[in-house]
Amino acid sequence: MITPEPGELQDLVRQWHQQAQPWTPAGAGTRLHWGAALEQPQTLSTAKLNRLVHHSRGDFTVTVEAGLSLIELQAALAEAKQWLAVDWPWGSGAGGAQSGTIGGLIARGMAGGFRQRYLGIRDQVIGLEVMRADGTQARAGGQVVKNVAGYDLMRLFCGSWGSLGLITQVTLRTFPQQPHRAGLLFTGELKALESMRQACLRADLMPQRLDWSTTEGVPCLLLGLVSISQSAVDAQLQELRSYAQTLGLEANGLNADELQEQEAQGRHAGAELDKERWLMRIGLTPAQAHALMGKACLHGIRLNMAAGSGQGLGWAAPEDLPAHRVSSLSERCRSLGGELTLLQQPSRSGLTSGPEHANHSLVAAIKREFDPLQQLARGRLPGL
Repeated sequence: MITPEPGELQDLVRQWHQQAQPWTPAGAGTRLHWGAALEQPQTLSTAKLNRLVHHSRGDFTVTVEAGLSLIELQAALAEAKQWLAVDWPWGSGAGGAQSGTIGGLIARGMAGGFRQRYLGIRDQVIGLEVMRADGTQARAGGQVVKNVAGYDLMRLFCGSWGSLGLITQVTLRTFPQQPHRAGLLFTGELKALESMRQACLRADLMPQRLDWSTTEGVPCLLLGLVSISQSAVDAQLQELRSYAQTLGLEANGLNADELQEQEAQGRHAGAELDKERWLMRIGLTPAQAHALMGKACLHGIRLNMAAGSGQGLGWAAPEDLPAHRVSSLSERCRSLGGELTLLQQPSRSGLTSGPEHANHSLVAAIKREFDPLQQLARGRLPGL
């Protein structure tokens, strides 16, 4: 991994372009093994592009260089009682120590349970600076929330997996930290849990998160609420707890610390990033997600899915999950109108990373426009 000084970055990229040298954009490099396999080992890290450029507290925006770590950004925003409304990436460890960089977070474009209230990382980006494969610098968006200038490069680069260019700087929307937070953990019959999911989404106070999860194949539903009013949170929890009783569900109350502990379990926070572990990205329509819960094909798999969007992750140790059962799970997802993509898998498992994108030709054409020499992240396409 090459980590140039900021002033050397553009000259190096131009030199590689003249030589048609393939390379992969990277931040901290902690999750480069996720997704489709790369065809070249050379990586260019933005680790020295790590400044917090400007924080406009009154406008709730912050501009940072792409190599700044997520944990450092959240700590800086917390001093102003603000935060970036995204989940810690899977495998971030206790307290987010392995959360990676802001540029990497955007390049992967993945969102967790906080998407229910705040949408995804692509919706938090309001300005973006990138360096193309030939060293050309480009900019989109701006530093204010209401900005419609220019082509929407922000959303194109969110989820591009380093295949279109190197993200160098971003401007993000921030949110105020709410003082009152609590939740409920629902367990019981699957049909009743699905009714509970629908009731939570219809409730007056929008959930901050609403996640499906499984432990040893047993499904449960995690609700998180947040507000500036403690009475509003308490009233909503009481209403939902009463409804859960009519459904025959158990509803365990969670204070802020207990809710945070449940969330950590849902992102595998306590473990190292183990490259030999199965990690699967699963996408279903929200109404079909419950049909996957509790199935035999999930035995040995920990699953965490945003119940309002149907997007989530599943993971398992290699000794608990033979490759043929991953294939069965993939077939089950397709039968429900969704899909499964392998982000990482044990060596010699022999499975492909996932289904071919429905718009493969269009995505490949976009890749050619941005990277005609096919230098960047060979083996990958945006969104794949």
